[in-house]
Amino acid sequence: MKVLVLNCGSSSIKYQLFDMTDNSVLTKGLVDKIGMNGASLINHREDGDNVRLEGEIIDHQQGIEYVLGVITSDNHGSIKTIDEIKAVGHRVVHGAEKFNSSVFITDEVIDQMENCVELAPLHNPPNLKGIYAMKSLLPDVPQCGVFDTAFHQTMPDYAYMYALPYSLYKKYGVRRYGFHGASHRYVSQRACEILNKDISKMKIISCHLGNGASIAAINNGKSVDTSMGLTPVEGLMMGTRVGDVDAGALTFLMNKEEIGPSQLNVLINKQSGVLGVSGVSSDMREVENAAEEGNERAALSLKIYNYRVKKYIGSYAAAMGGVDLVIFTGGIGENAIAAREDMLNGLEFMGVSINSEKNNIRGKEAIISKDEFTCKVMVVPTDEELVIAQDTMKILDAL
Repeated sequence: MKVLVLNCGSSSIKYQLFDMTDNSVLTKGLVDKIGMNGASLINHREDGDNVRLEGEIIDHQQGIEYVLGVITSDNHGSIKTIDEIKAVGHRVVHGAEKFNSSVFITDEVIDQMENCVELAPLHNPPNLKGIYAMKSLLPDVPQCGVFDTAFHQTMPDYAYMYALPYSLYKKYGVRRYGFHGASHRYVSQRACEILNKDISKMKIISCHLGNGASIAAINNGKSVDTSMGLTPVEGLMMGTRVGDVDAGALTFLMNKEEIGPSQLNVLINKQSGVLGVSGVSSDMREVENAAEEGNERAALSLKIYNYRVKKYIGSYAAAMGGVDLVIFTGGIGENAIAAREDMLNGLEFMGVSINSEKNNIRGKEAIISKDEFTCKVMVVPTDEELVIAQDTMKILDAL
């Protein structure tokens, strides 16, 4: 059975086509710069065939039309006809409190997704564009939605509530929701499989570190706390997002700089984080190079980044009464060798320590902790698309 997984951004579409008989990826690719000059589609087939196509792509529907055309083409296709696609799974960022698990998409579900748009105005609208496009192009093919927030719906109220007037929670749903749920779920389950451990008996801290970054406390297989909040801005320092900041500092800046909510939104989402502190880039590799060349602001941004990760790991270990496993994933988590060591340096009192030789790896599954320490530390590359495909299959099997 073939399942197409779509992750639609504001001007992009990431896609993977799975053969669910063995969970293999037949092809994957990216449609980029939708509605802009220089739009393109890059397709990578499992046998190594790669193609880049350029041309005008005015909207997500046209982008998906091109995807369907490429994956069924004689020269670059992986299937003969679109009839082989039996289901489509979508990444949906925000499900609020309405969705605590993945769902079969109906008109009623779409209406409920529309009601969540105000909580994720940058993310949910393009997610919905993908759903509407597939509904138009392949109306008879079932669609399923997998929510970033769903995994964290097991958090207790004292972990997800803000100390704002309770009436604002009831009126607007202002609370912590958390994101990267599919990633945290996948790596925690996969790590326990590798260790041959029962996840229902494990205390896990999962660190998804990329341009967007979050940490989750997973106790007995369930998320009990996470660093991102109502939006993906809260928590760790990120590529361009500010992370934790005194709310009073924001109102102070609004007054001093004479800016409104829209400009503040750009400041905290696009101009802060690693980019804002370093003044170099939001790309950690470029910042690390600058730091090595003596750029003090670049070095400071790395220290802040690593310190905040360490602080969250310590706080979540305290919240769970210990930790059995720390996992690194995401572009930075999987590849930043020196950063991983710095983040865990000084946590030996918690039973956490890295073996420098084992830690000298990038982008592959590995146990990198010292054998004599009680807490295992692992690198586990994430696979959110596989989670979406598997959830889609489970939903269809249950219909």
